[in-house]
Amino acid sequence: ELPVEVGDRVAAGTPLLQLKPDRTQAEANAAAASIALTQASRRSAEANILTLEADRDSAEAEVVLQEEEFRRTSLLVEEGAQSQQALDRVTRARSAAVSALNAAERRIEAARTQLEEIDASLAQAEANAAAVQTDLADFQVIAPIAGTVGDIPVKVGDYVESGDILTTLTQNQTLELRLAMPIERSLELREGLPVELSVPTLEEPLARGALSFISPRVDADSQVILTKAEFANPGNRLRDGQFVEARVIWEEQPGVLIPTSAIAYIAGQAFVYVAQPAPEAVEPGGAQQIAEQRPIELGEVRGNQYQVLEGLQPGESIVTSGVLNLSNGAPIIPEIEPVSLSPTQ
Repeated sequence: ELPVEVGDRVAAGTPLLQLKPDRTQAEANAAAASIALTQASRRSAEANILTLEADRDSAEAEVVLQEEEFRRTSLLVEEGAQSQQALDRVTRARSAAVSALNAAERRIEAARTQLEEIDASLAQAEANAAAVQTDLADFQVIAPIAGTVGDIPVKVGDYVESGDILTTLTQNQTLELRLAMPIERSLELREGLPVELSVPTLEEPLARGALSFISPRVDADSQVILTKAEFANPGNRLRDGQFVEARVIWEEQPGVLIPTSAIAYIAGQAFVYVAQPAPEAVEPGGAQQIAEQRPIELGEVRGNQYQVLEGLQPGESIVTSGVLNLSNGAPIIPEIEPVSLSPTQ
């Protein structure tokens, strides 16, 4: 049976597939019947013990009565009020009562032994039933987590074997990424380090997460440390099994990012042209700004942008095109609004 379809959202514990459990179901029914039969035998044994205990109580009362009769008769014989034959009769009756009591005790003991054997059989029957139920549960595939049902390559009536993939269940709300870290970074590793995910076709990171696990061991062959990072995925931008580029952020500091097209080089020194107000009035329609050549120190490149470590401040405007045609103090007539730098990390 296939109670779900591809793409269904299911909760944990939802049956996904049901295999045909004919033989195991018959075994389960037989195990249940064995338990019921053994329980009936146990109830009968308990009832028998109650009856035997009642008989024992009666035998005990008879022994008490015969003991009292023996005491009275013994006194009368000593006083000559009764014959020795009367005492002999009372003695025999007392012995018979004691024998009956002992027999009742033995019957109770035997019945209790039988009850213990029945209890052992019941425990064995329940264990067998539990084992069969466990086997029976193996014929039903249950969702271990909430998620989305993937492809179901089987259909009703197919024969399957152990190891066959029947379907998949994917939960994309929180994803885990395995990262192999070089052992040289071991002293810098700590849980909570930020990790960014990206793909080459996009400039902006796909997601940002943090290290959640650091292995205490080093892989003997590769000499790397296994770490894991978790990522929330509210917009489903990430997919299970997706290959991504990961950037571990070892430390953060304020800075700015500028387009690579805004950078010029002179003798290996990176420059940008900062838009500054013109020093004197110009005719209407003329340049209101001039280009100020400023050396900068670059950091890492991120896509089409460079990190600027020194030389620029947030809020300054720079020229982002045609920089090869500019010189220090050259007038600027922008075609569009100048780019205003904003803080980043």
